Amino acid sequence: MTEVILAVDQGTTGTTVAVMSADGRLLGSVNHEFPQIYAKPGWVEHEPEAIWSSVLKGVRAVLRKGLAKPTQIAGIGITNQRETALVWDRDTGNPLNNAIVWQCRRTTAFCENLKKRGHEAAVRGKTGLVLDPYFSASKFRWLLDNTPGIGRRLNQGKVAAGTIDSFLLWRLTGGAIHATDVSNASRTSLLNLETQAWDDDLLKLFGVPRHMLPEVAPSSAILGHTKGLRDLPDGIPIAGMGGDRLKSEAGLLTTIGWQLGRDGPVTYALEGGAFICGAAVQWLRDELGIIKSAPEIEALAKTVDSSGGVEFVPALAGLGAPHWDPEARGMISGLTRGSGRAHIARATLDAMALQNVDILNLMESELGSKMKSLRVDGGAAANNLLMQLQADYLGKKITRPEVVETTVAGACFLAGLGVGLWQSTAEIAKVWRVDREFKVALSAKRRAARWESWQGAIARTRQLG
Repeated sequence: MTEVILAVDQGTTGTTVAVMSADGRLLGSVNHEFPQIYAKPGWVEHEPEAIWSSVLKGVRAVLRKGLAKPTQIAGIGITNQRETALVWDRDTGNPLNNAIVWQCRRTTAFCENLKKRGHEAAVRGKTGLVLDPYFSASKFRWLLDNTPGIGRRLNQGKVAAGTIDSFLLWRLTGGAIHATDVSNASRTSLLNLETQAWDDDLLKLFGVPRHMLPEVAPSSAILGHTKGLRDLPDGIPIAGMGGDRLKSEAGLLTTIGWQLGRDGPVTYALEGGAFICGAAVQWLRDELGIIKSAPEIEALAKTVDSSGGVEFVPALAGLGAPHWDPEARGMISGLTRGSGRAHIARATLDAMALQNVDILNLMESELGSKMKSLRVDGGAAANNLLMQLQADYLGKKITRPEVVETTVAGACFLAGLGVGLWQSTAEIAKVWRVDREFKVALSAKRRAARWESWQGAIARTRQLG
């Protein structure tokens, strides 16, 4: 019987469960969204049981659709929204509070206080990260300070904490395994990049007890086995975990990309992240009602030749790289009497592309070399207009693969390597296939003018914070 890999892509607004064959083909996937909780302005929470329910529904659906039989599943891979933090009871497995989502800004004052006390250089030196509420450590501290009854449980050693990957691994293994992979651990502000271990000085600084944190494990290795699940038999290996994804002095982050095998070398990455990119499209859908579904934005934006001077800076959770301004607020500017839904939709796609231009230009500067082309992935890569805008504003050719859900593919590849379905990364590289290339169609003069307008909008946004 042909073996397959089951991938769980646990994202910020929903969970995708997918099945990949041994030749790298995505056999199919299902997605289930779950509620976003906005308890206060700037706060974002998730109900952990809603996340777990979305995972179970996804697994059930792919099996019901006949994408795989339980006996075919050689391994399970997990990829997840990074930096989202939660705590749960070790005895019962029940969450003790809602999860604090990576977008949440409630710990801004805590992080600013650490900066004022002069701790940012030390934190960055050990973790490669800036002091920002984006990362998990300050969220763990908030949960310890604001979860009723947690002190007693903590003293009894009954509190488990972690990011979403560790919570899902705990649940999938029936509470047998409390672990996280190095890529997720490196986003907490508690992991020392050199030792790949929890750092005593950082734990003390943030006030996070070591005993409640998960074991740090490789991204590709057998981490545990399924146990006690209704739809899957016991004993399926969970063999791959990774966060959905040189030291920089200019707003980029040094992070761990992955570790293959328990004795394998660690691969580091230089990263720049925009807090709100594809989520801006969901905001147009859910809060403004401009579109009814995310894919509709392409057709709407195509009805106009440009944004007509409209700029949308989606700083709905502050600004990420390269600005790192948690106080920045989103702004739509340049509106005239003739501005309509289509212009806002077009400005949203422009913003997604231009945020990436800022980050990629900075990467070129930091690395001292120029990219020839850019490979893209993710659900937004299916948007042809966005990909053409990305090519035009970046001034580089864009290459889109056949499988754009690369987070799903990455989880499958990590798990497949972990269980030996693929023997090497070179073997995996052979299954990567090009779908389409987008070539630059905008003059250098118009590209420069568009970038200058965007920079003006960024400056105005930061003045609002």
